[in-house]
Amino acid sequence: MITGGARSGKSSFAENLAQNAEKPVAYLATAIPLDDGMEDRIQKHRASRPREWITYEGYRDLHKVVETIAGHHEIVLLDCMTIMITNLLFEDPEVNWDTIAHERIDGMEEWIRGQVMEFLASLRSHGLWGIIVTNEVGMGIVPESRLSRIFRDIAGRINQMIACEADEVYFTVSGIPMKLK
Repeated sequence: MITGGARSGKSSFAENLAQNAEKPVAYLATAIPLDDGMEDRIQKHRASRPREWITYEGYRDLHKVVETIAGHHEIVLLDCMTIMITNLLFEDPEVNWDTIAHERIDGMEEWIRGQVMEFLASLRSHGLWGIIVTNEVGMGIVPESRLSRIFRDIAGRINQMIACEADEVYFTVSGIPMKLK
């Protein structure tokens, strides 16, 4: 697991780890181009990856993707878990985040946790090396909006779960990775 703040060098570090392993890599890109800025970012990420890596762009049911690539690839690099969580939270455009009941939030978190657990279990069952990039979202002030607090809480707990399961955890700051575990 590789975590850190925005533009801290997480993706570059993850890509270098995968490339230096000199094994077949499958890249799972979870971003959706919702605006010009995100489209530009996605294009830059695509251009930075080695051509021999296969790329799957999506954020749902990633355990099924692992099932299809197992046997052909040894490394699965997922970039980015927090974007995946965001996409899963926003699948239902009718949600009113200011009035949503706590029970519904808990249900959404449980469903997202299940998606992540299935992905991790699939990696393990096929003996694949997973590299998961995620954002550290808990080091700032308490967000003003309810939606931001909901996201921060869910992403923070999912990150804790992944870190607990991971063999190694890195935190990047200004392009410098620090091994935490």
